[in-house]
Amino acid sequence: MNSLPPALLAEIAECGFYPSLVAETVALGLGDREVLDHLVQHEATFAGHELHRHLTVLIRTARQLLICHIDEGEGGRADAVATTEIVALRAIDSVVLTRSLAQPERREGLTEAWLSIVWGAARRIDLGPAGCEDPACEADHGYTGVLQPDDITVRMSPQADGDNARRLVAFATRLQAEIG
Repeated sequence: MNSLPPALLAEIAECGFYPSLVAETVALGLGDREVLDHLVQHEATFAGHELHRHLTVLIRTARQLLICHIDEGEGGRADAVATTEIVALRAIDSVVLTRSLAQPERREGLTEAWLSIVWGAARRIDLGPAGCEDPACEADHGYTGVLQPDDITVRMSPQADGDNARRLVAFATRLQAEIG
């Protein structure tokens, strides 16, 4: 196992979310491969009255994308779940970068950025009741839905993530160049 680049370690430490566990998880998943590029996202979500922290680290190596997730325990537990996934770059079907700009005519004012990476491991289905054109119809028409790839999406904004939103755009652009 090689040591992680200082810039990556600094970003992990800056998040303040179990930095030694995160660094160890990344190092375990990375093995002897060299880090060519990385992206770190720390986010908090609310479930009822509870706050849950989640950290995602994306690492690009010469032939693979390493994805590390660290999730905080639920229900007030002090545990964490650390997961690593390795995807061959050749297996990635699509890298989608979406930007929202406040001043589009000047190509400025990044308000949000999304990176979606698809390799076919997971799909999401959005279902809803099916209907017909007859407003008086009371028949059960079952369900209709859309099946979408849903391997990983990372969303950042300057308001919540500071300069990391621009880092997401740069990482996505470089990853697109590797895949395309």
